[in-house]
Amino acid sequence: MKLHRLELAGFGPFRDRQVVDFDAFADDGIFLISGRTGAGKSSVLDGVCYALFGGVPRYDGGERRLRSDHCDPEDPTQVVLEFTAGERRWRVTRSPEYERPKLRGGGFTTEPHRAMLEEFDGVEWTGVAARPVDVAAHLDEIVGLTQQQFLQVILLAQNRFARFLLARNDERQALLRTLFGTRTYEQYAEILEGMRKDAEAALLSEGENVRMLLEEAERVARDADVLPVEDPAPADIPARLSAVVRAAERAAYRAEVAAQEQRTAETGLDGALERERDARELAERQRQRLELRERLARLTEDAPAVDAEREVLARARAGEELRAALEAADRAERDAAVSAERAAAATVAWAAAGETASTPAQLRSREDELAAVLAACADALAAETELAEAEREVEQAAAAAADAERAVAALDAQRAAVPALLRDLDDKLEALAAAPAERATAEARLTEAERRRDAAREAETLVDPLRAAERRAVACGIALAEATAHHTSLLQRRLASAAGDLAAGLVQGEPCPVCGGTEHPHTASPSDEPVSDAAIEDAALAKETALAEDRRAAEALRDAGAAHAAAVARAGGTGPEETEADCDAARAARDAAEERVATAERLAAERAGLAAADADAAAGREALVAEAAQGRQDAALATQRAHALRARVDGARGDAATVAERRDDAERRRELLRALTDSAADSVVRAEVLSGAAAHRDERLAASIFDDADAARAALRPAGERAAMEDRVRAHDDAERSARQRLLELELVLVDQPEQPADLGPVQAELAHARARVTAAAAATAEANAILTRLRDLAERADAAHRAIADTAARAAVVGRLAHTVAGRAPNTRRMTLETFVLAAELEEIVAAANLRLADMSAGRYRLQHSDALAARGAASGLGLEVLDSYTGQARPPQSLSGGETFLASLALALGLAEVVTARAGGIRLDTLFIDEGFGSLDDDTLELAMRALDELRQGGRTVGVISHVAAMKEQLPAQLLVEAGPQGASVIRQGAAVGS
Repeated sequence: MKLHRLELAGFGPFRDRQVVDFDAFADDGIFLISGRTGAGKSSVLDGVCYALFGGVPRYDGGERRLRSDHCDPEDPTQVVLEFTAGERRWRVTRSPEYERPKLRGGGFTTEPHRAMLEEFDGVEWTGVAARPVDVAAHLDEIVGLTQQQFLQVILLAQNRFARFLLARNDERQALLRTLFGTRTYEQYAEILEGMRKDAEAALLSEGENVRMLLEEAERVARDADVLPVEDPAPADIPARLSAVVRAAERAAYRAEVAAQEQRTAETGLDGALERERDARELAERQRQRLELRERLARLTEDAPAVDAEREVLARARAGEELRAALEAADRAERDAAVSAERAAAATVAWAAAGETASTPAQLRSREDELAAVLAACADALAAETELAEAEREVEQAAAAAADAERAVAALDAQRAAVPALLRDLDDKLEALAAAPAERATAEARLTEAERRRDAAREAETLVDPLRAAERRAVACGIALAEATAHHTSLLQRRLASAAGDLAAGLVQGEPCPVCGGTEHPHTASPSDEPVSDAAIEDAALAKETALAEDRRAAEALRDAGAAHAAAVARAGGTGPEETEADCDAARAARDAAEERVATAERLAAERAGLAAADADAAAGREALVAEAAQGRQDAALATQRAHALRARVDGARGDAATVAERRDDAERRRELLRALTDSAADSVVRAEVLSGAAAHRDERLAASIFDDADAARAALRPAGERAAMEDRVRAHDDAERSARQRLLELELVLVDQPEQPADLGPVQAELAHARARVTAAAAATAEANAILTRLRDLAERADAAHRAIADTAARAAVVGRLAHTVAGRAPNTRRMTLETFVLAAELEEIVAAANLRLADMSAGRYRLQHSDALAARGAASGLGLEVLDSYTGQARPPQSLSGGETFLASLALALGLAEVVTARAGGIRLDTLFIDEGFGSLDDDTLELAMRALDELRQGGRTVGVISHVAAMKEQLPAQLLVEAGPQGASVIRQGAAVGS
């Protein structure tokens, strides 16, 4: 990672925009950031940290005062940083949250935190992300370091050097945990502790389960009185199990005895049931014999009444044979009376009409007269109808002529207003002439708004895939860290066992391949846990696989971020709600334009219709004038025809008002005449029918059992009543016959038996006793079987649970020992947790890297070494640091070093930590490094050694920036960046020639 350019505006002590060109120091490789105390030297590094991570180390846990107090309310606050990472050049722009004046009105409003990330493609800058959260996600992938790691490997901030060197064991553990992400191992310990508690709880639960099962079994056996006499101790589980098994055997014997008793009782019940059934059948037959005797007696008593009903039924049947003759005579008598009444009524109606004819000859003559009148009226009726039609034609023709004349006048009045209406429509159409162009513009705006809305919705849908890619990238990073730690651990173990492997090949008298000596008095012991080449190769392969997965996850995250950023850019940086509102406004404008176009089209159609209607009206006026003339001519012709028809009608109607009235009167009289003649003829016929029916009736009565017609009518019965009488007679005969037959059968069967029914009491009592014995025996058997089943189940469950306790106890012991060891408890004599053990391996590597520089800076006097000695009073241990003084050969705590020595040791440790953290972060190349303060505590010689170590950092094109007040460094480092405070307090940055002047 290499920094190129930094811009600060309204940030910290800088009010106006300040520019730092880091590329200008590339040739020197190392440059000095100098200035008076409080001028803002560290604020330059704060700007770098804020641009990349959105935070500043000096404000951790406090108020974030990033905006310059020297800014006017209208001045912006912005940090711009250009850098290269992974052969790609990036530019990040950030603005913190601050108060600014409102654009409209008075007062202030909050300007939100803004961020933007761009990439340079060789020609121009292209936007990648435009929201702080998206920018942070991309920078996490691009930089590959957290803020804490960045402050340890690139920006070694003020007052942070000695923190790691002088920290307590727990403080150092917290820092290393943040840098190396080893909280997973702490979670492993928590999981194992939970497994230990679960295993112990399971062991206690299983033991309690066995005791509960045994107690329940003993209670059941004691209640059933099958428990052995001896009483084993509560803790003697096997003896208690054996006692329960013997109790189950006794319960099984009792169950078999109870089953035998139940079978005996069931055999006795079968005999009692058979005897009771025989007694019940005998008693039933005796009861039936008594009932049949009583029934025959009742039937004999009912015989006279049945015979009388049989006689009534016989007379009813004889009367039924005469029913047709009687009813025919009655019906003929009724018809003759009705016909005589009808003839009398016709005679009265004929006389009431003023008619005097009564003899047949007079009636025939009157009928001929009426026929002649009706014929004359029929001819005159057609003329009367034509007369009415002719009069209507006169009226219609006159009305049509008048209507046509009025229509001509109205049409002339309407056409007079048409020119003014046409002019008004032409004016309106001219005002709407631009409506089609306005509609096209509105549709284009709506299309653009919908495109931005769709892009905003797409950006919203891409948030979840982006978060998923972020989570996968984090998981792959953790997996890579674990694989790297495992590979490093194997290498360290292999290195630790190298001396033992070498000692194994030494032979007395032959030279050592290391020192050349032929005597080998103190050889190293071989390692208890050797590491094979295959294991190292597997670990390396796993590390490479994890690295490939991490790169693929990072690539997927980059693609997801790019897709989301592109969608945000297409949406113009606005959200779905704002774009939806823009769409609604554009759609409303489009609808209004379409409504104007529709109005113009409607007015054009209305004008065309009005013009066409005017032309049609002109043509119609001529037709109306012709129609009026034709109406007057038709009215004159219809008047002449009406006069001729009226003369014919007046001659035919006589004294009546109309011909139809005279015709109706003639038809009424002819109907009265016909009714008179028809009723007289019908009366004669009805009298003849009555005479024949009466003679037939009298003949049938003479041949029957009845004296007269009234006696025959009295014997008649309805069909339903006759059927009921027949059913009663037949039922009596059938019942008497059936009773006699059944009684004969029973008398033969019960010939030797007493008359009264047998007593069922003794056999029923015997049956009840047998049933009670069976019920009691079945209950005893069920109870014995239930006790046996319960005891066997409890015994088997208790025995199985007791056998399973041994496996649970062994597993609990293994899990407990492992959990205690990982948590730093006994048998772990070092009191080191699993996480501490992993961090100790990392710390050893850090110390090894730091000693490479500390040896040069301290002229070979000091070396750092890792200490896993036990801390006092049970404190956490395993991450201690000691300083080995080669002058005394003794190890001493870091707190015993002087100020300059502490700075050197801290610098060497910080640089070593930077190298290790960089390697753990995927081998990131660090082309820019900053060191803030600390050189003032060194003497000239030590400063020279420190400068020499810093000078080595320039190798490979690295640029190192140093913040210091030391005058010697100003002389040694010509490339400088000067921060000066102005008269009003705001600071400026001078670089290159500006510093020299």
